[in-house]
Amino acid sequence: MATKNLTTVMKSGKKTLNLCRDTGYAIIGERINPTGRKVMQEQLKNGDFSMVRRDAVLQLEAGAAILDINAGLPGADETKLMIDLIDNVVEAADDPIICIDTANIKTMAAALEYYCKDGKRPLVNSVTAEQRVMDAVFPIIQQYKVPVIALAGDGVPKTVEERLKAADTLVNEAAKYGIPTEDLLIDCMVLTLGVENKAGIMAFESISKIVEKYGVNITMGASNISFGMPDRPNLTAYFMAMSSLAGLTAPICNPMKGTEVAALQAADLCMGRDAHGMRWIKGSRARIKAAEEAAQK
Repeated sequence: MATKNLTTVMKSGKKTLNLCRDTGYAIIGERINPTGRKVMQEQLKNGDFSMVRRDAVLQLEAGAAILDINAGLPGADETKLMIDLIDNVVEAADDPIICIDTANIKTMAAALEYYCKDGKRPLVNSVTAEQRVMDAVFPIIQQYKVPVIALAGDGVPKTVEERLKAADTLVNEAAKYGIPTEDLLIDCMVLTLGVENKAGIMAFESISKIVEKYGVNITMGASNISFGMPDRPNLTAYFMAMSSLAGLTAPICNPMKGTEVAALQAADLCMGRDAHGMRWIKGSRARIKAAEEAAQK
């Protein structure tokens, strides 16, 4: 008997997202992150949030359901910057579902205290299977009753078995705090094919076995698979489509890369998760319109 697919609930002040494998994928937009983005870094250092506000809107228009917010700017007060980023994203993008992305426990707690009012339930990124990290993060997750991305490792796992063991640890430890399994989004920690030629098959096996056992929602930093390889958008897109069959529900990716979004929409349609093909039709029309507009420039 198959394990029931669990539903993870996220809320902003205006929106609710019921994430479940039965109803298809939800993209976590990754672009509100200054890491490796020199222009955004310079703007943020000068108190300029124009790129952040623009990317928040564009990601939602391109198909993101959740906006990841990372305040990892070298030399900055991360806690203050995180709250400023939340304010700007909420205002610019009409109060979207957000993901608070930080390894800083102080920042995590402060951001949740600031944001979690009136029933809001953001996603948190992240907790690992390392005991000291679980001891620090799970009490905060318990206090604010929010879902969290749980990395299936206490380092970089090398095998499927290590990922499964870490998932067991995370589920069992969360239960000690009264955190329900549906509030964990498991990340199987995808490796790059440029270093490990079995990275793809390990991801598929890990996802399918964890889903079979727990029914949890699955996330991943999807572009990790193609790092260092040519034609990254196509490779990442095909990998995400295949991962959807294994059980992926919430990839962390750049929704403005149309190839990746199209692959996810095609996967949902082929797997019977897109009633009457409406999501595919809408996406197809948007892609045709964008191509026509680009041709006219």
